[in-house]
This record gives sequence, structure tokens and C-alpha cells, in this order.
Amino acid sequence: MDPVSEWELVSRLILAAFFGFLIGLEREFRGQAAGERTHALVALGAAAFALISGRAFPGGDTARVAAGVVTGIGFLGAGMILKKEGAKIEGLTTAAGLWAVGSMGLAIGAGMYLLGTVTAALVGLILAAESILRLDERLERRRAAANKESTVKDGTLD
Repeated sequence: MDPVSEWELVSRLILAAFFGFLIGLEREFRGQAAGERTHALVALGAAAFALISGRAFPGGDTARVAAGVVTGIGFLGAGMILKKEGAKIEGLTTAAGLWAVGSMGLAIGAGMYLLGTVTAALVGLILAAESILRLDERLERRRAAANKESTVKDGTLD
């Protein structure tokens, strides 16, 4: 185990929470249930568990802690997924985002700054791509046209 100052450990926590907060802002702007606080806390918790497992139990099986974090965040994400009317499912993207933010937190907590930073950037880009490319508007127009066409074929058009 390499000697790392307490300030570097604290900076890892701050960086993970900051990236989680930024990613959560996108979810908050979209009106999703898990926003900036939830994402920041998941990233912070994952980073803290990585630090604790590596420092408090040197030579121990840190992979078990990482696996526990992955499972715990998966359980948290499962609570975000809801089945609505018919076959409509909501919260899946938010749950996946929490899971990805947890991996980013683990990476930064373990001192893998580049991996954590790239993960955060990619998660943010993926979540924001729909807005940036205005895909939501395009998809809505396509759905409306498909519904109209389906209604005409069924003979239920007024």
C-alpha cells in the first residue's frame, strides 16, 4: 500500500462527490426522482468504501467491498425502477446512472483518477446527449406520427 496523505484521501472524496453532483444535476433538470444529492451521495459513499477497504484492511480482500458496493447500488437502483400503465417502465436510466456513478466513485476512491474522470464525463455525455441532439423532440414527433398512422389503419380516426 502506497503512503497517501490524508488530504489526498479527502480530495478523492470531494472529487467523487463533485462529479456525482454534476451528473445528478442533469437528472434533476429532467425532473427525475434521483437528482444531484442522490448521485453525489452514491459517488461519495462508493469512494469512501473504496478508501476504507484499502486503508483499514490492508492486505485484505478489497474486491469483496467493491462487490458489496456494486450490489448495494444495484439494490438502490432497483428501487428507482417503476412499471407504469401497460408496458411503460420508468427510472431505468436513473438506476443505470446511479450504478455508473457508483463505479466512478469506486475508481476515484481507489486513486484511479483518469478512469473515474473519464467515466464521469461519459456518463454525463450519455445522459445529456438526448437534450443536446434534441432526440426527445424527434422521438416524440415520430411516436405521434406512428400513433396517428396506427389509428388510421384501425379505422378509429374521427
